[in-house]
Amino acid sequence: MTLPADVLLDSPSELEARDPGGMLRAVASAAGQVREAAALCVEADVAQLSREDLPRSVVVLGMGGSGIAGDVLGAVAGPSCPVPVLSHRGYGLPTWVGAADLVIAASCSGTTEETLSGLEEAARRGCRLLVVGAAGSPLEALAARGRALFVPASQGRQPRSSIFSLSTPLVIAGDALGLLSCSAEEVEATAVLLERLAARNRPDAETVLNPGKTLALSLTGQLPMVWGSSPLSGVAAARFACQLNENAKTPAVWGVLPEAGHNQVVAFDGPFAGGSHDIFADPDEDEAARTRLHLVLLRDTEEQPPVARRAQVARDLARSRGVGVSELVAEGLSPFQRLASLVAVGDWASTYLALAEGTDPTPVDAITELKSQAGR
Repeated sequence: MTLPADVLLDSPSELEARDPGGMLRAVASAAGQVREAAALCVEADVAQLSREDLPRSVVVLGMGGSGIAGDVLGAVAGPSCPVPVLSHRGYGLPTWVGAADLVIAASCSGTTEETLSGLEEAARRGCRLLVVGAAGSPLEALAARGRALFVPASQGRQPRSSIFSLSTPLVIAGDALGLLSCSAEEVEATAVLLERLAARNRPDAETVLNPGKTLALSLTGQLPMVWGSSPLSGVAAARFACQLNENAKTPAVWGVLPEAGHNQVVAFDGPFAGGSHDIFADPDEDEAARTRLHLVLLRDTEEQPPVARRAQVARDLARSRGVGVSELVAEGLSPFQRLASLVAVGDWASTYLALAEGTDPTPVDAITELKSQAGR
């Protein structure tokens, strides 16, 4: 028997049955990840970075669900960061990276070949090194050879559901280095906020009161277009699009205002917007069969006034053209809290969307097959 999406989402037992890999439990662990990572940073003495000179730049190595950690660091540091923060997704290192730079490698599994390649090159060039990943892995062995500061990342989850295990050490290191301000109290406040969001989005919370379920329901059978309204919420938009890809196995488009208003907005007049473009199509059948665009606006509470205005106009334009719109507003006071709040709801929503559409959110068979056929 096929249950309607709204009925299924309000059935905790059905959700559990459709989630054998425990993705919902993994998403619910966000607060615990922040606290565990903070404790591991104390054990690793990440605070020692405060005694070192400011690096010329920070280059963060990582791929997929691990690579987002570098974007989190850059977003939390923001435009006031005294040095550039670059996320490098690929093999090796840019030619200009050298001993004056800090290279951070993040890999949940500790076996990501692109990240290992970059870390090995960074060690060869004598770069300062910080490594976050699986204990006992090739990553840790390479970190030891390069005399890197190593912080273990907790295991037992998919890399994409370990975002706070991987990104919290980078935020704490950023505070120690003077790249950003995020005290131990602010880290704990982020964990408290994530606890509140987990309670609000838990499987037994009714859809009407559950932001993750509500958003998932609005995206069922739709083509999501996710926009951030600031560089910080833009990182959350990219994260949400990737979670839609991996959890719900659905395509998604992401962008950041004001840039998205110079290109992606034109899709509001295209074939995925409201209204049929086929004059011979049966209107009823056409409307029932079409995949529609749905705009998700991730609003930061610290937006430039012109960008806030563009977000409002874009929302109205979308609705006037038959494009559905959902809007999420960041919670919390610090940059880490605001970003975490948007990431968390997106993680819940992408998982609920997968379950509502009969998809197991945990496996990523296409990634596994691609790696296997590529010979790695």
